[in-house]
Amino acid sequence: MINFRLLAKLDKSTLFIVCCLVAIGTVAVYRATEGTHLEGLHMSNIYLFAAFCIPMLGLSILDYRILLGKLSYILYGIGIGMLVLVKFAGENINGAARWLNIGHFQLQPSELAKIFTVLLIAHLLGKREGRQLRFVQDLLPIGCVFLIPFILIMDQPDLGTALVFLGIVLSMLWIGNIRSIYMILFIGMVILIICTVLWLYYANYELLSKIVEPHQMSRIQTFLDPTSDPDKSWHVKNAMKAIGMGGLSGSDGAYVRKGFIPYVYSDSIYVVIGEEFGFIGSSVLLILYLALVYRMIHVSMESKELSGTYIVVGFIGMLVFQVSVNIGMHIGILPLTGISLPFISYGGSSLLTNMIAIGLILSVNAHHDEATWRNHDLSKTEKTESVPITKRLMQLGKNKNA
Repeated sequence: MINFRLLAKLDKSTLFIVCCLVAIGTVAVYRATEGTHLEGLHMSNIYLFAAFCIPMLGLSILDYRILLGKLSYILYGIGIGMLVLVKFAGENINGAARWLNIGHFQLQPSELAKIFTVLLIAHLLGKREGRQLRFVQDLLPIGCVFLIPFILIMDQPDLGTALVFLGIVLSMLWIGNIRSIYMILFIGMVILIICTVLWLYYANYELLSKIVEPHQMSRIQTFLDPTSDPDKSWHVKNAMKAIGMGGLSGSDGAYVRKGFIPYVYSDSIYVVIGEEFGFIGSSVLLILYLALVYRMIHVSMESKELSGTYIVVGFIGMLVFQVSVNIGMHIGILPLTGISLPFISYGGSSLLTNMIAIGLILSVNAHHDEATWRNHDLSKTEKTESVPITKRLMQLGKNKNA
């Protein structure tokens, strides 16, 4: 189960990229809090990273398959239990109850729920062993696994984190051999909801304001019509101005230092990088993210165990969604919502979740040589064979077209 010799076989490239991202995040947190009452927060970021390396390395040498099966249901149940507990005993900050106080540490259960949801969906998909997903037997249970935390998190309210679950489940279903018509219908429903919101905004504003929360309505209004209320749109406007002031190599960080950007050390930390390190700093950050996603894709393709592939793909969906939305909302192409920038934003729960995800990815990579799974060819005959996922998916495609 645990082989300490696997520490020598860990993916050094992934670890190096993660260390680079955390280093950039620490510098950005330092620049964001320098001279404020939060000065010194960057040291807490270093301590948290050092502490969270322990569970990351521990998971990396643990056989990830131990966390699947019955244990995945238990972990998922714990995650749902914590989300329910938040509703009754959560710490309310700025009108949102999202945190549980555990000693001096504030835990955000919705972050850990991402990990537990990925594990359970990977287990459910893995039981099909690559065969095409059925609507009632497969898609409905997976839909319930997704909807329960989604609804509980929306009730906190935390739209940003809830939407991350959407990115996770879509990416996992796509690689899990879902029928194209189901995916088209699902995406069509999402587009229909967006179009309905747009239509209601312009045709029946009062009705829309009764359906969505006031703070969500404010963000929709800010995105669709920034000039309608300068007080509500000043966050995005100042963020865009600050990033523009950064130019090629950065500026003195006037917007950040004068307090024009709220939550600049957490959700809005990309503004610090854009203003103080300019286009070059932003490019380096994006290149590191692309390199990390590339390594994750490589691990998923090399895995000979489908459940390992599903886990990695779920975390790819989580990472890509968060990076895209966080950066997109600060450059004005997406509505503003509360969502952290992985490994960069300050936040213990967010960093812990990302480190656990990296630990599980390292475990998939470290154990891929040992993994074997039954290779179904969608016929009545079966044989035992260890096949990389790329060949497996190619074979599935040929069988479906036969």
